[in-house]
Amino acid sequence: MNIDCAVVYSEADADLPYVRQAQEKICIGAPAAADSYLNIDKILAAAQSVGVDAIHPGYGFLSENAKFAERVQRAGLVFIGPAPQWIDSMGHKTRARELMARHGMPMCRSSGILHGTTQQQCSQAASAGFPLLIKPAAGGGGIGMIAVHEASALPAALEQATSLAQRSFANSQLYAERLFAQPRHIEFQIMADNFGNAMHLFERDCSIQRRHQKVIEEAGAPAIDRTTLVSMADTAVRIMENVKYNNIGTVETLYDQQTGFSFLEMNTRLQVEHGVTEAVTGIDIVQSQIALAAGKRLHEVIPDRPQAPDGHAIQVRIYAEDPWRFTPSPGLLNVFRLSQGAGIRIETGYAEGTRVSPFYDPMIAKVIAHGATRHQAIERLKNALSDSAIEGIKTNLPFLLAALEYPEFCQGQVHTQLAQDIVRQAAPDKKRPLVA
Repeated sequence: MNIDCAVVYSEADADLPYVRQAQEKICIGAPAAADSYLNIDKILAAAQSVGVDAIHPGYGFLSENAKFAERVQRAGLVFIGPAPQWIDSMGHKTRARELMARHGMPMCRSSGILHGTTQQQCSQAASAGFPLLIKPAAGGGGIGMIAVHEASALPAALEQATSLAQRSFANSQLYAERLFAQPRHIEFQIMADNFGNAMHLFERDCSIQRRHQKVIEEAGAPAIDRTTLVSMADTAVRIMENVKYNNIGTVETLYDQQTGFSFLEMNTRLQVEHGVTEAVTGIDIVQSQIALAAGKRLHEVIPDRPQAPDGHAIQVRIYAEDPWRFTPSPGLLNVFRLSQGAGIRIETGYAEGTRVSPFYDPMIAKVIAHGATRHQAIERLKNALSDSAIEGIKTNLPFLLAALEYPEFCQGQVHTQLAQDIVRQAAPDKKRPLVA
């Protein structure tokens, strides 16, 4: 796009490739996120020191922080993302549910914000019906969610969830929603301009998860009728146009075979898995996001949206972690060679000889395979992962390869508990998996 880029980095990330690639680079502090990537004052000072016009928040840290977006705008800069009001309203899960329900979004049973004594909160949570999920109202990324299967377990779960929510989000508010046994996690990519226009770029299936965090994502969703998927996508677009949402967002849903779709949350940022949508649409979502933030109209940015996905794309997230217990494994990448090939796209922030820090999320790469069919995408992905070599740390490559060969996955019979099934079958020592 011929736009010069300045990047900020912490001391832990000084040697990473993205720092070397930028025209300007500013160190903003020590490795701890609170001293660097979560420090709004330091980021704004860095932006102003090199005279930038806009800030792209990426997909972590402050990317869904309304205060940060407001501060960026007050500094006279463009925040490349939705308006702060949307980050704020969609970031609070119960307010988001109330807004979406008013505009016709299907919902599962849930409580409002839990309040009062522990006994009162237990009663309110139980109204969602067992089994249920206790969730932080200000949460995200699967952090702080606790499954509860019977009333006797509620008091301890509420105490634990309150502590996790306060520590992770500086907000201890909780709510409860019905827990489905084996739902699908289906999300819809929304693009919108500043003039009330919106469109969707189809759906993604993100059902393969550990600790409520996505590991494998694909576009489109397998084994669901396309008419059903398009109808839900159109509903999401209608709601976004009605409320005048802007820029980029993802409407996330749970899909149950008996009850259909129910709203989960809306992410007001670029998704880690945006690449699979780019593969099947030919649309660069990040370029589009920047152009929309610059004030262009949607039809100028995306004049010819395809009428259906082109083939199938699957992404795996490579994590620096134990492949079966999913515990982090930071360290030096002595060998880091990811195999290229037909239909393969690799995104990584690391290179051989760099160090994976213990301070941040352990994802070290994304590998995306695109094929004419889902089967072809799976085979291309398996070949690429099998031919890759990573040494010096543990990674989840063995789990990913086991998942890509697992019969239910290959048949498209995916659900959010499938990772646990894969671990039980494939883990060499059959240890109890830490994927709750």
